[in-house]
Amino acid sequence: MRHAAQREYRGLLDAAASPDRVADLKWDLLLICVAGYILVAVGRIHQLFPALGPLRPAILTGSLALLLYLCDGREIRRLRQVSLPTTGFVLLLLVWMALSTSGAIRLGNSFELLFDNFIKTVLMYLVIAAGVRGVRDVERLAVTFLISATVYAAVVLSRFDLGDGDAWRLGHLYYYDANDFGTFAVSAMPLSLYVLHSARTAFRRVLGVLALVVLALAFVYTGSRGGFIALVAVVAFIVLGYRAIALRWRLCGAALVGLVVLGAASDQYWRQMTTILSDADYNRTEESGRLQIWRRGVGYMLRYPVFGVGPGNFQAAEGTLSPFAERQQFGVGVRWNAAHNSFVQIGAELGVPGLLLFTAIIASAFRALHRSSRRGVGSHERLPELTQALTASLLGFVVGAFFLSLPYTEMLFTLVALAVALRKVSETR
Repeated sequence: MRHAAQREYRGLLDAAASPDRVADLKWDLLLICVAGYILVAVGRIHQLFPALGPLRPAILTGSLALLLYLCDGREIRRLRQVSLPTTGFVLLLLVWMALSTSGAIRLGNSFELLFDNFIKTVLMYLVIAAGVRGVRDVERLAVTFLISATVYAAVVLSRFDLGDGDAWRLGHLYYYDANDFGTFAVSAMPLSLYVLHSARTAFRRVLGVLALVVLALAFVYTGSRGGFIALVAVVAFIVLGYRAIALRWRLCGAALVGLVVLGAASDQYWRQMTTILSDADYNRTEESGRLQIWRRGVGYMLRYPVFGVGPGNFQAAEGTLSPFAERQQFGVGVRWNAAHNSFVQIGAELGVPGLLLFTAIIASAFRALHRSSRRGVGSHERLPELTQALTASLLGFVVGAFFLSLPYTEMLFTLVALAVALRKVSETR
């Protein structure tokens, strides 16, 4: 009790000495709505628990967050506070998507993606980035991202069983498929290490350990090879680059994940992982394999280098523009494949300018995190650590998304918004 009182007293002294820390001492209604939106839009909690569906939680939380933001006139929440390069690239990507719909193969696909999805994603990107008031708010939303992934993983583990033969791995889940969720889990793992290290009570540390174990266990059950590559990249970054925490913490976190993977992975899992570099793998040899799809996707981009084939039209291009599309005239089926690569998909759908803007968003987000880490030294005790945790999370997503079709997802733009928000509060500080 005495130690807890001393910590609380020191926290009050810090707040009194640093007025910029007072604003985010407690949750406010806007932040609660934003956290609810992340649980729904990223964690798909309404699909995990169908009783929430009739409440339309995505529309409810998103609309309330936007309304509360528009009614909040505080300087720290002005849009000009997030007028950083990343925000400019996000808005330009939105504009370019609108322009690219003019030449879309199927106009309905582009309109549905743009107006039913991506405009909302960009609006919430702005609300998340501009709505935070300080480092604690960024931390709260980052932990919400972690909670959403952990709850999703726990529900999947409790409801889906693995079997023999082709059932050795998870299949299609709620909203995400197994490969998408593998990347989601990897992107959340660094945040569990952050919670584990920064926790000031044993209870929170236990929660951090449980989150890491649940995520790692569910990750193994996905059997995702792209996710495995992303996990290797994240573990390497944590061990070598996450220098805001002591090396022993980094090694313990990596060892815990390694033990879970080694303990839970089946022989079939390891056989699947050994095919990553195999020349006989279907991704290299078959026309529906990833390498062949990527080559065709680059061809679509070169054929339509300015506006591409239209947002949301990669699969339509596979069914109408690919060298195999003519087979349909003879009654032979042709697979309308997904791109299985976020960069190839953006390039094919939005042309070269779209690919450059998408790459600029990711690069500038990493740049914002890097600058936040440098500015955070000596200002807020958790800023460098949180910055590097988010860097690892974004790295996990980018590596995983290289093998998946995830360029427009809330998962990506939530992480980017948190990166911009952290840069904002470090600059304001």
